[in-house]
Amino acid sequence: YDAAKRHGMGGLVAVGMGSSRKPCMVIFTLNGDQKGQHPMLVGKGITFDTGGISLKPGANMDEMKYDMGGSATVFGTMEALASSGYPGKVVAITCMAENMPAANAQRPGDVITTLSGKTIEVLNTDAEGRLVLSDGLWKAGTDYDPEYIVDFATLTGACVVALGHEATGLWSNDDDFRTRIHEAGNDVGELAWPMPLLPAFEKEMTDSKIADTRNLGAGRWGGANTAAAFLKQFVPNRGEGDDAEQITWAHMDIAGTYWGAKTNKMVGHGATGIHVRTMVRLITGE
Repeated sequence: YDAAKRHGMGGLVAVGMGSSRKPCMVIFTLNGDQKGQHPMLVGKGITFDTGGISLKPGANMDEMKYDMGGSATVFGTMEALASSGYPGKVVAITCMAENMPAANAQRPGDVITTLSGKTIEVLNTDAEGRLVLSDGLWKAGTDYDPEYIVDFATLTGACVVALGHEATGLWSNDDDFRTRIHEAGNDVGELAWPMPLLPAFEKEMTDSKIADTRNLGAGRWGGANTAAAFLKQFVPNRGEGDDAEQITWAHMDIAGTYWGAKTNKMVGHGATGIHVRTMVRLITGE
């Protein structure tokens, strides 16, 4: 926690500051001595999400123990790769915090400065997963040399409204990479459905009068898409200069698929471990 504050991880610190269990960023590397570009995984790890000051309704709040599902997918993927003897380099980051209401919790209306230096107007403290990921994505792209970055998050109820419990929402800044993930998921029986990442959504999430970005869209519509557009603002470019392009990145919203998937034949109830198999397939080709 102290290191996160010292390094300027304003998103991670803001989300976890109201809890007695302080936030942290977990970074782990497989075959770190390997040179060259490598896959990079980033996971949302909200260990319990009350919504913070923007408190959730009591009904079904017990399910918010699952809000660390993105980090669990990352841990599971790394464990699977390590146990299989995969020889390549893979680096993973999980952004761990507990979102609690307290006298010292972040408040609606706060403006926070993230690791990237970009500022965020916090309009709702229950849109917290994207805040911790803003720091994780930036660190992934600036401290390492990723071939690509994939993030996993139980991010939005809007994704569940759109796709139910049977398909993960999938966004990417690279159409070919999005197709690769979609096909890898199909190969192992884990459906990821391509979703739009439109300029209009990015414009909506950067329309703040007092900050670079806002953590909530202007209305109730397209919430999963605007959340993905927000995350895109924190994916670094590869290199510098006017012609530098963003690092290849994909976002997987597993809010509907991390638990409660009725057609998952391997899990009767509870967490599904979704997309561990997809990532192993993508990374190893096996």
